[in-house]
Amino acid sequence: NGAICIQPCSPSFHGETSFVCEDRKWQMLSDACASLDVQSLFQVRMFAGEHLPFVGGKLGHGKPGDGGKHFGAGNQSCQADFSCIIPDILSSPAIPGNIADIVELLKKISRLLSENVTRGKMQSYSRIANHILNSSIISNWAFIKDRNAGSILLDSVNLFAGKLLLRNGSESIQEPFIATKGYSIHRNTSGKSFDFSMEFNSTSNITGHVVIPEDQLQRLPRASKAISVAFPTLGAVLETNQPGPAFVNGMVLSVSLPEELQNILLTFEKLNKLEQVGAQCVGWHSAERRWDPRACEVRAHTVTAVVCVCAHRRRTYRSFSILMAPAVPRGSVLDYITRVGLGLSIFSLVLCLVIEAVVWHHVTKTEITYMRHFCLVNIAASLLVADVLFILAAIVHNTALNYQLCVAATFFLHFFYLALFFWMFTLGLLILYGLLLIFFKITRSVFLAAAFSIGYGCPLVISILTVAITEPKNGYLRSGACWLNWYETKALLAFIVPALSITVMNLIVVVVVVVKTGRSSVGEGFKSQDLSSMIRVSKNVALLTPLLGLTWGFGLATIINSRSLAFHVVFALLNAFQGFFILLFGTLLDRK
Repeated sequence: NGAICIQPCSPSFHGETSFVCEDRKWQMLSDACASLDVQSLFQVRMFAGEHLPFVGGKLGHGKPGDGGKHFGAGNQSCQADFSCIIPDILSSPAIPGNIADIVELLKKISRLLSENVTRGKMQSYSRIANHILNSSIISNWAFIKDRNAGSILLDSVNLFAGKLLLRNGSESIQEPFIATKGYSIHRNTSGKSFDFSMEFNSTSNITGHVVIPEDQLQRLPRASKAISVAFPTLGAVLETNQPGPAFVNGMVLSVSLPEELQNILLTFEKLNKLEQVGAQCVGWHSAERRWDPRACEVRAHTVTAVVCVCAHRRRTYRSFSILMAPAVPRGSVLDYITRVGLGLSIFSLVLCLVIEAVVWHHVTKTEITYMRHFCLVNIAASLLVADVLFILAAIVHNTALNYQLCVAATFFLHFFYLALFFWMFTLGLLILYGLLLIFFKITRSVFLAAAFSIGYGCPLVISILTVAITEPKNGYLRSGACWLNWYETKALLAFIVPALSITVMNLIVVVVVVVKTGRSSVGEGFKSQDLSSMIRVSKNVALLTPLLGLTWGFGLATIINSRSLAFHVVFALLNAFQGFFILLFGTLLDRK
């Protein structure tokens, strides 16, 4: 509804500028100009419905619609099939900013220019979409700020392809990473099928198969058309938009059918042909922007492919794929160990804190004993909070599927599990202080400040850095649980590395204790009461450190060899009973 001014973006320009266009004042923020050049932007917006004047290679003033008159030769054909914008778009690098712009462009074309979609239009549209679906750049989608970009692209393509005009009763338009096929159908037609064989990456192809059963075609009151679109790489983009319970393991197949056709058969070849892994047929819920298992059911499942029966609903379910559960052994044994062990762990930690509260004044009469019990209380409290958060994270993930809550639960789980190890590290430092710095005394206030800085300060810094670095790339959460990602970003290393490093350092401390207590001079400068306290602290560290370190060592083993039931059982046992170990070795076996 009026001419629009565009000021060229420059890498050297940052800040806000204002300028006058057609007696209006426009504001433009130019702090993120890694996008198309000015001419491309003009062309893109012109064909998205925002007609801009273009005079002598520069933007200028003019009337709405003047852009078409000034834009080079061959203008009529350009407006007919968008061919003039293809070279600029294909020559632009598929960086996140450009991907987001192209998604927005395709969305506008679908909404404003989708009437009478000819073969030429569909070819140009497919070439643009193919540019940002190439398997070599699909990882760049993780850096796009709009988490719904993949869903927007899917809806836009479905809308545009659904208006495709069929020549001689059929049409087929194939690009490496997006393919469209259409057929005329009527009630006397035998069962129709769409067969796709497409490139997934530089070394392998993948196939998909859509069948409209004959009994469904009998429902048609008149001749109509069926359109299907295949995306071999888009599933990876849609998957990152939610902390789903599985990963997309086939191409995404979209269909555009008459309202009367309600059920279709789809066959998906698996990308990763995993053995003994459950498959789930799903439909993309366009309103809620998530995979919905209610749309489909599994008809057949082999090592290489899955056959699905899916309900087609034009306003809800138009795109389908398969989800595969991660290769983790599931069984009643693991569930039983987790529930019993977690319950015993929480009970043990509460009992540990109650006992500490009751005997606190009797066992903290010296500085060393005070420091020891202070560390033990914080170890128990950290693990207790982590165990409770573990339960809440499972509830959030299994029912609400709320991404923000899952991120929050993972952040605090990471923080408190790290705090458990850093307080163990503080105990190790306390031993070194007591044995090696005999004549150097620190006050209680200095100890508390140092202990809180190590015990909670270090975990806080690590947790914040982890979420800040990986969350913008959608790589913070793992698929299937509210916990740190491993396969894409290795965010789990932000827990494994500190935990196992502290385990190694505390084991070195235990060796130092053994060497020092074997010497006759160890008692010099020590009260006998302090010496016995240090030995008790050393026993705590010597027993708890290997147990805690071994626990997460097996946790790492379950990632490296995810199909080993033995690793999962040992990890579940050690992890679930950590609270009981702290009660046993930290409190119950302490004679005092």
